[in-house]
Amino acid sequence: MSNRAVITGIGIIAPNGTGKKNYWHAITAGESGIKKISRFDTSCYPTKIGGEVTDFNPLDYVEKRKSTMLSRFAQFALAATNMALEDSGLKFESEDPYKIGVALGTSMGGEEVDEEQNSKFKEMGWDNIDPLSPVKISTNHAVGVIAAELKIKGPNSTICTGCSSSLSAIGYAVDLIKANKVDIIIAGGSEAPLVPFAFNCFCSAGVLSRKNGKPEKVSRPFEKNRDGYLLAEGCGIIIIESLEHALKRKAIIYSEIAGYGVTNDGYSIFRMEPTGKEAAKAMELSLQDANIEAKDIDYINAHGSSSILSDKRETNAIKTVFGDHAYKTPISSIKSMIGQPLAATGAIQTITTALAIKNSCIPPTINYEENDPDCDLDYTPNKSQTKDINYGMINGFGLGGNNVSLVLGKYKETSMIVNSAMVR
Repeated sequence: MSNRAVITGIGIIAPNGTGKKNYWHAITAGESGIKKISRFDTSCYPTKIGGEVTDFNPLDYVEKRKSTMLSRFAQFALAATNMALEDSGLKFESEDPYKIGVALGTSMGGEEVDEEQNSKFKEMGWDNIDPLSPVKISTNHAVGVIAAELKIKGPNSTICTGCSSSLSAIGYAVDLIKANKVDIIIAGGSEAPLVPFAFNCFCSAGVLSRKNGKPEKVSRPFEKNRDGYLLAEGCGIIIIESLEHALKRKAIIYSEIAGYGVTNDGYSIFRMEPTGKEAAKAMELSLQDANIEAKDIDYINAHGSSSILSDKRETNAIKTVFGDHAYKTPISSIKSMIGQPLAATGAIQTITTALAIKNSCIPPTINYEENDPDCDLDYTPNKSQTKDINYGMINGFGLGGNNVSLVLGKYKETSMIVNSAMVR
């Protein structure tokens, strides 16, 4: 019989709030973190706004000398890990370091270091480059930092599948728990793409909204007047434990990770498959893995990026899987409030869904003003909703056609195991 995987700790850094308490208050109150970007001059770009984290000081979490050795996404990851560990009450001194792992998602790594050092090279030559830059720009930088800082000796992996990266990392982490490879795993995603050249690339690709008037009103997933998403930064980290380990130490359990599904569109590296049929398949696989039916899902935390095609595609996929129940299932997109933090997205969605289950509250999709006939489901418009949630689904879709769906379930002491899955 395989182990069950539960979430016992949360750490989060988001454009609308750092720390579990601040973030949950903002997300349920419908507070946007979208603002004019302050870190660099955006006057030459068609898009001038994004999901910038402005309340994060790395020195609150890492000593100054060590902080200078870390790129921003690694600073985020280490800080959020410390938050999650404190939240969980875990003490690694009493744990077997070979039974602890790290699995994170990122798509860009230390992008600001890459850009800074390239500028320095052009101005001053190769011998003035930071000798630590090969490490800082690496996508594997953050997991290495966490493992070294906490003396973790178990599996240590970075997964890069674009915006689905952290959901893929969480799925991998669950597999390690179920296979008894680890008792504890730090999982999630971190991203810091708000630097000039990276921002320019997304502007050039034509995927970002160009409505700059009122920043907090621009991101509007599933709404008729959406015209693209907004680039953002942030980090979400969860502590995943085997149920046996969590119960042994009397841990507080946010939710159980009941199942997940992964597919690929097999369509194009540049374009999204328009019908959503493979996204639907990922949802179906996650339900099968959890050994539940679509009607058992009480809430869907959508990918919902505010992209014209992606939102329509996800709506179609939900209808394919849920049938008539699609119209009875509350859906929301937190990207209406935080933008699109790429690989960090799935982890932040997972944290949001775990807190929604724990607090019986569905966060809203803000800026929902006019219905789109192609997106005609219940997207929890503008105000949060009180609702008892037994099962929540999380969707994430990434570069190259990667689709991931994750199912979280409310932990119940009387839950039974059938075919390695939690059922009611």
